[in-house]
Amino acid sequence: MKTKLFSFLLLSASFLVFAQQKFLEIPKFNEADLKKEKSTIQEDAPAEIIYSSIHNVIDMNTGTLETTVFKRIKIYKKDKAEDYLNLEIYLQQNDRSDREEVMSLKAVTYNFEGGKVVTTPIQKDSKIKSKESKYITIQKVAFENVKDGSVLEYKYVKHSPFIQELPKVYFERDIPVVYQEYILDAPKPYGFNINFQGSLVPKYKQVEPKMLYGIDSNTWRFGFENVKPFKEENFMKNSDNFKTSIRPEINSTYFNNNFKSYATSWDDVRKKLKEYDDFGVQLGKKSIARDLITPDMMSAPTPVKKAEEVLKFIQKNYTWDETTGIFTRDGIKNLTTTKIGNAAEINLLMIMMMREAGLNAYPIILKTVREGVLNIAYPSITDPNYVVACVELDNKSINVYDGTSKLLEPNLLPPRAYNYNGILLKDNEAVLLNINNTILSQTFLKVDAKLNPDGTFEGNFKDRDTRLFSILANENYLENKEKYQKEYKEKYAFPYTNIKSGIVNDKDFETSFDFNADSFTDGIGGKLVFNPLLFLHRQNHDFNQTEERKFPIEFFSPYETIKKVTITIPDGYKVDNLPKSKKIKTEDEGIVYSYLVTSEGNKITVESSVKIDSTDYPKEYYAAFKQIFDVITQYEGQLVTVVKK
Repeated sequence: MKTKLFSFLLLSASFLVFAQQKFLEIPKFNEADLKKEKSTIQEDAPAEIIYSSIHNVIDMNTGTLETTVFKRIKIYKKDKAEDYLNLEIYLQQNDRSDREEVMSLKAVTYNFEGGKVVTTPIQKDSKIKSKESKYITIQKVAFENVKDGSVLEYKYVKHSPFIQELPKVYFERDIPVVYQEYILDAPKPYGFNINFQGSLVPKYKQVEPKMLYGIDSNTWRFGFENVKPFKEENFMKNSDNFKTSIRPEINSTYFNNNFKSYATSWDDVRKKLKEYDDFGVQLGKKSIARDLITPDMMSAPTPVKKAEEVLKFIQKNYTWDETTGIFTRDGIKNLTTTKIGNAAEINLLMIMMMREAGLNAYPIILKTVREGVLNIAYPSITDPNYVVACVELDNKSINVYDGTSKLLEPNLLPPRAYNYNGILLKDNEAVLLNINNTILSQTFLKVDAKLNPDGTFEGNFKDRDTRLFSILANENYLENKEKYQKEYKEKYAFPYTNIKSGIVNDKDFETSFDFNADSFTDGIGGKLVFNPLLFLHRQNHDFNQTEERKFPIEFFSPYETIKKVTITIPDGYKVDNLPKSKKIKTEDEGIVYSYLVTSEGNKITVESSVKIDSTDYPKEYYAAFKQIFDVITQYEGQLVTVVKK
């Protein structure tokens, strides 16, 4: 991933000079926007942003941030624009009663009815505040009377005491943007780093010293016109990581001849977290963990076995409430009473127990995939939102643990946690880690089938997943068993019975069924013709991008898919022809595929496997993926012919 980080000087030097644009001039509502039937930027867009302005001002006297947001959005297809029919404003607070507040919130829906413009303002009962966590509240607003063709408009002012790191703003979205601007006005005593990411270049720009509001200031003003929707590519963990965005961060202040640097290190973050009541202080409550230690933990023969016993105890006794964050919400003591807690409570308790068992256990803070990549260049307490446990062994290697899932193994984290970087918080230092999944997950697809003289097949099918794939499949199944099996039936659209799903071998997840089908065989001139993989042959693939690949190829796990089909042909028949076998791989064996068909006696056996040995590949690898998966569809499309002897 390419990330561009610009300071004030770098921005001044690197951007081209554009014509001056009058910023902060909100255009009057135009009736023509209501009559507009489609976007001129992308005709099939369900919605587009007509105008967007975000204006940040640092108050010299109070040191607070005032952000004024205005947006006007055109809805073309309401049923495909759900993300834009509601407004959500995230509001932070801390333990010291500092909090963000929304002022002057106004929202209205415009429609063209009976030859005139009809306005529908939001009502008070359409504004809802939702407490998401101890530190986050969301102001939610639902627009009213929205139809195809409506124009939505809202404006609000947010006051924030948290000015060290401003919220990230994206300039590329999944819908077109006719015009958008971003402004930061700050008195000169405040120095900023402007973290700019992505490839989009602003059409209008002002970065300069300026007298604003009677105060010597610096201003950063960027305007973008006619921005096309960001085009997603297959095999991306989070496309937000590649969208053009901006996030300013204070690096210093200079008041009364006193210079203060806000440049922090991850070690500074470590020291601060150690003092926080809902992080470091919780870890210090040793008696809670001491009371939970069992004889099995203490008698385990090795540190690895001890850590595994603690993990099993956590998984057996406590349940994750599906909320993230690096801070405890109700405290570790409450977790031991209620048996339910957030990710921080569960994993910090695990660290405490590992320490009581004599292990060198530490927290690792990171950022979940959904929230974007952790900005390691600008350390911050607010950027990480997840914590896992680790144990440092005598050889200095590190094993990682997460107790939020009942099936996770040592060194296997949930997909949300595999997001490139993490920070290990040791007693005396903070260490940057690469958080990648190196454990291979496998899928075994096995069919034992019998071909009848009338061309029908009967047999048994087993679909078994291991490691991370097993965990994900089991979680989906337990969440809604009926839905899981319904989707299975839709995937294999032929008659089958006796479907079973569940854990096998203590940790693998398997679904099996019996089938009896007449749709796999063609009878041609007394011959029986069929694909030896039956319903498992690959007919197409997702590496079908025709334009040049722009972004890296990402997976959550290295994986291998192994198919094995054994077919018993009827007595009195023989194999007339077999498909050709094939093996293909990249030079570094990062991708390997093999296809082998054999015949012995009255049995035909086909074995197919594809192995991807990493989770991340550069975009240049896309051609190799496409070539190999083209070969896979070609060879798995071959047919077998059997005839009477």
